[in-house]
Amino acid sequence: MPEPALVMRGLIKRYGKDTTVGPVDLTVQPGEFVTLLGPSGCGKTTTLNMIAGFVIPDAGSIHLAGRHVETLPPFCRDLGIVFQDYALFPHRTVAENIGFGLHMRKVKRAVIARRVHEAMQMVRLEGLGERRPMQLSGGQRQRVALARALVIQPSLLLLDEPLSNLDLKLREEMRLEISALQRRLGIATVFVTHDQAEALTMSDRIAVMRGGRIEQLGQAREIYETPATAFVASFIGTTNMIRGTVEPGGVGGRLRVVTAAGSAVVADCGRRDKGGAVMTIRPERLKLAIPGAAPEGANAWPAMVTRVIYLGAHREIQVRLPDGSGAVSYVANEGGAAWDEGEAVCVWFRPEDAWLVREDG
Repeated sequence: MPEPALVMRGLIKRYGKDTTVGPVDLTVQPGEFVTLLGPSGCGKTTTLNMIAGFVIPDAGSIHLAGRHVETLPPFCRDLGIVFQDYALFPHRTVAENIGFGLHMRKVKRAVIARRVHEAMQMVRLEGLGERRPMQLSGGQRQRVALARALVIQPSLLLLDEPLSNLDLKLREEMRLEISALQRRLGIATVFVTHDQAEALTMSDRIAVMRGGRIEQLGQAREIYETPATAFVASFIGTTNMIRGTVEPGGVGGRLRVVTAAGSAVVADCGRRDKGGAVMTIRPERLKLAIPGAAPEGANAWPAMVTRVIYLGAHREIQVRLPDGSGAVSYVANEGGAAWDEGEAVCVWFRPEDAWLVREDG
């Protein structure tokens, strides 16, 4: 079995008395795309910089393809890196920027020319080799930075929020393009972002970070549908957070949760401890019906529509629950019922549509 592309064990970084990162444990397999996701200040970029060698850890180990590298300088780590601002040389041409790493490695000129040409084809930059970075669009500069990272044929690719400077439409196009290219090349990748959509669409696994630690590590569907903590549930996408108390016991794989808005029967997801918990329900799983028309077996509470927001493919319906708290439902824009502000409705959800996490996260 091949060595993992990256193994971090007990990685810690301190600045003064404050622990910025750690301890962090993470393994990335060959060909795997792993995203470090979290809000600003959570430690994801510092973690990436420790992998890259720009920041020296205070404790722990980093293995790249089986080699200890935590004390090696960046140029000895066999990494391809794409920075947030691309870090292109403005006085060099596109071809010179892409081939820079090969020149530093003293690769023969003929080999450099061939590999630069192949890299430019790979990222669709044919015919632009003599241009300077300032003569390129944002998307083209991003491709140059990506080609420069890939042309050296690294064992691990590091991407530090490379799409953050692009407009929305181009960002959506480039994340699909990078994902397809990474899968075609089969190169292990660690990607840093605070954008949930990027993480969900591009990743094999997502490490959600908070306070310098990994709060949950898993596949996109696992992170979204079965969050480990209240923080993960609220950070990934939009969700309704309803605090309540889990009644002791549980029958038939179901638990009863008592909330200020009403009681509900939910699937037993391992939160058997009596006491405070948070019930999370995604807006697309919280349905609306006329009062008294909820399906049999569903949890149903009376509510009042407070706002309707048209979002094209769907409407966001904001409602007020019996306890005065708010909730959100997404209704597909299919020409069906158009709920009006001030209208009395019933909100309902099936037991399997809710997920419990501990209130303290």
